[in-house]
Amino acid sequence: MQSFEVFGCFLRHFRPKRDVLPDDIKHVIENYSENGMMNVRNLRDFLKDVQGQSDEDANAIFEKAKHHNLLQHKGLHLLQFLFSDLNHPLSAILDDMKSPISHYYIYTSHNTYLTGNQFTSDSSVRPIIRALQKSVRGIELDLWPNSTNTDINVCHGRTLTSSVKLRKCLKVIKDYAFCSSDYPVIITFEDHLNRKLRAKVAIMVKNTFGDMLVQPKKDYKLTELPSPADLKRKIGISTKPPNESLESETNTPQKNVLFPTISDCFQSKDDSNENSTQEVIEMEGEVPEYRDLIAIHAAKHKGDVLDSLHVDPNKVRRLSMSEQELIEACKEYGQQIVRRGEGNILRVYPKGTRLDSSNYNPYDGWKHGAQMVAFNMQGYEKNLWLMQGMFRANNGCGYVKKPKFLLEGDPTFRPNEVKKILKVKVYMGEGWHLEFHHAHFDYCSPPDFYAKVGIAGYEDDKTPRMCKTKSIEDDWWPIWDEVFEFPIRVPELALLRIEVKDNDTTKKNEFGGQTCLPVSELRTGVRCVPLYDKKGEKYKYIKLLMRFEFIIPITC
Repeated sequence: MQSFEVFGCFLRHFRPKRDVLPDDIKHVIENYSENGMMNVRNLRDFLKDVQGQSDEDANAIFEKAKHHNLLQHKGLHLLQFLFSDLNHPLSAILDDMKSPISHYYIYTSHNTYLTGNQFTSDSSVRPIIRALQKSVRGIELDLWPNSTNTDINVCHGRTLTSSVKLRKCLKVIKDYAFCSSDYPVIITFEDHLNRKLRAKVAIMVKNTFGDMLVQPKKDYKLTELPSPADLKRKIGISTKPPNESLESETNTPQKNVLFPTISDCFQSKDDSNENSTQEVIEMEGEVPEYRDLIAIHAAKHKGDVLDSLHVDPNKVRRLSMSEQELIEACKEYGQQIVRRGEGNILRVYPKGTRLDSSNYNPYDGWKHGAQMVAFNMQGYEKNLWLMQGMFRANNGCGYVKKPKFLLEGDPTFRPNEVKKILKVKVYMGEGWHLEFHHAHFDYCSPPDFYAKVGIAGYEDDKTPRMCKTKSIEDDWWPIWDEVFEFPIRVPELALLRIEVKDNDTTKKNEFGGQTCLPVSELRTGVRCVPLYDKKGEKYKYIKLLMRFEFIIPITC
């Protein structure tokens, strides 16, 4: 029994309804268990008849259930199993990762070192660590000289952001690069240094990464990118090769053009007197050429679009475009952008006016084959949720194979033809009472939850408005038991969006969780769907019970 104080003078009492279940779930319990407990035979039949997993090893699930505290002396508790991570919604089938890197979307961050907005926030190694822990594979560092022109800082130049030492950034990348994924990390340098400091960067990079570094042979011309499998546990550098003939050995630090009276990125928060011994060690031995450390040469879009999109069969390049430049270029040169992306890398980054670290629609890049759709990972909103959802595919390794039609001009691709219909049934949810204070949603009563489901995807696959269930009043354990259907034309790029909110008639409806799931990897049957907070952190207890089914339309 839960009690809520109203007007400070009397109590309202609400009895939990945990023993109420949807009819489908009751049917499963009746047919595949004995008083709610399953033996191995019950589980095998359930997996085959309901989940479509005839090849699943029921014995192996029983073994795993021991470690999840789901196994009792009478067997496996069916309802607990349905709400457990053992009943996850995504298949664990991995790509063989043997295609060139250009054939994959790469989980990429923008200004990875920033903790907040693009204008006044701190620079730190912490966001880099968090990104790598989430299997982000593309890390961006902006390199600027310090105030004495003797060392390298990482910061967002010509703003009020603080800076962090490059040395520290490289160290944490080495330490955390493969904590969540074994596949290669690509570091993109935005380089604002003179020749002398570039030589120092080269030594830092070589000494820090050692054998982990992808270091092309001198004068070797890259004509095809290696595969992620070829570069397992490797770190590659991508930046523009320096035009040394235009540089001066005596470059002076660049001053802040917006705020000339404020030091531009020169003072680091850890800019205490460095141990001079470290400087000596770094300068000893052979100085590796900065140019020779670049695994993927980069170029920035300037001037004529067709010149930028030109494909040189003898060179592989990474081209960078802002979101605005990409959208404008796609109006006239969409197919050329797709074709260039078959063998080269295209990186898209947020426009400069996104000072709040918001993000653009990632489909602007994905549908044209852009591999590195760079996002501000410190923000939180719908577009970031889509990014996180896309990279839950392929076992969350940070690389997702692009659709066939973006790789080799698939003649069978028909974007207006419905390939399958996704049937989604939203049964029920639980766990909010363990994550939130009892008066978080409503001071006077339990929450009134409703769920929304919809599709984000290629062109017409996107649902104009998300479908909404009814609101279940005054219940921490809502049962909706509602069905929705979505026609899917390009399943490889479709994401199922799910949100839960508390219906409030007096103020804005409050957030209760969200997730995005790649449709191409959804497992059919009754599945446990964990929800995430606004920043994309997984709730420990909040989960939905849903059913997924694919219907193949009959063509005449």
